[in-house]
Amino acid sequence: MSEELPKVLKAAGLDLLSCMQCGTCTGSCPSGRHTGLNTRRILRDARKNRAAILSDDALWLCTTCYTCQERCPRDIPITDALLELRRLAVKEGFMLPEHRRISELVMECGHAVPLDEETKQKREELGLDPIPETVQKYPEALQEVRNLLKSCKFDELVAEK
Repeated sequence: MSEELPKVLKAAGLDLLSCMQCGTCTGSCPSGRHTGLNTRRILRDARKNRAAILSDDALWLCTTCYTCQERCPRDIPITDALLELRRLAVKEGFMLPEHRRISELVMECGHAVPLDEETKQKREELGLDPIPETVQKYPEALQEVRNLLKSCKFDELVAEK
């Protein structure tokens, strides 16, 4: 990465230098209890300009519940910093295959979880319209979503590099 992480984060309004490494973020993280997510380590690595953090799978384990940010004694926008790091990671070509697949589904169907035939059938059995009032029901709306994603180069951003 050509730019320094701390500078990029600070420019985005996310100054991590006031972090005192107390560990409240990691200790209060619901995801961290069940995964390898260590928010404190990610922030430390970003603060020390360790660009390898962008290719760390743990960066994608945050569910963005904002618990860490709400409990931070220094009011550091931790979740926002993690989201910015993800944005930088994607820009550099790093993205988990699962997230890449979800992005592809959004481009293809307008939804991260498209309706399959089984779900449509179950909806009909329940007396519901097989396709709810979503972009999937309206091909012209789906095309508008696709056009919007292409106009902001989302398709290029999430393409494998």
